[in-house]
Amino acid sequence: MLGCAGSFPGPDSAASGYLVQADDADGRTWTVLLDLGNGALGPLQKYGDPTALDMIGLSHLHSDHIADMVVLNVLRRYRPDGPCDPVPVYGPVGTADRLATMAGKDPATDVGGQFAVREWDPAVPVHVGPMTLTPVPVEHPLPAFGVRVTGPSDTDPARTVALAYTGDTDACPGLAALAAGVDLLLSEAAYIEGRDDHWRGIHLTGRRAGEAAARGGAGRLVLTHIPAWNDPAVAVAEARSVYDGPVDLAVPGAVHAL
Repeated sequence: MLGCAGSFPGPDSAASGYLVQADDADGRTWTVLLDLGNGALGPLQKYGDPTALDMIGLSHLHSDHIADMVVLNVLRRYRPDGPCDPVPVYGPVGTADRLATMAGKDPATDVGGQFAVREWDPAVPVHVGPMTLTPVPVEHPLPAFGVRVTGPSDTDPARTVALAYTGDTDACPGLAALAAGVDLLLSEAAYIEGRDDHWRGIHLTGRRAGEAAARGGAGRLVLTHIPAWNDPAVAVAEARSVYDGPVDLAVPGAVHAL
């Protein structure tokens, strides 16, 4: 967990950023970065290697999920050992243009050369070493995807496990597809029941995240993307009221092994 604050960096956490890793049969560790919001590049340098990423997946193009992509480009492009090879970056339609707009016309931040940008296709899973990433369209005010990742278990490499990351979404068929049968559902829970009921098609509450986990039979639920003005305990209580499995809060630096 690099950053788990919702909609903007919080006092104790960067915005969204998640590092997913798995070892192949030869012992090589493959690394996928899911989102890189405001401030998440700092923890990425603490818990991973920004120059050794095998793939980056962007759930959608709001700044709290992609803002640090521009400065990641600077780190990779101007390191003393010379520029890195381009890393594949998957995102919704318009990702390349959005990153270029954020970088501006300053040659120092031009994202060209470091990112090989491609568009998510729900019909075409992406294979990264022993991991398979399947993008799933979800409901948000702009094109958005959740990502389902399957790969070998940390404790038993012969067993395949699944992680699903919702990105930002409200309850929708895509959320149900993400949650079905996963070992860990990493779900946003930015809204609170009762207070935010008039806002639909944008975010989940803890209760709606819990309902998705329960219906899908998820093995574990981790709640993330909680804004600083929310009490995280409320989201956890909402989820536990409808889901009997383990519920955890995303915490910067935490590792969840499967």
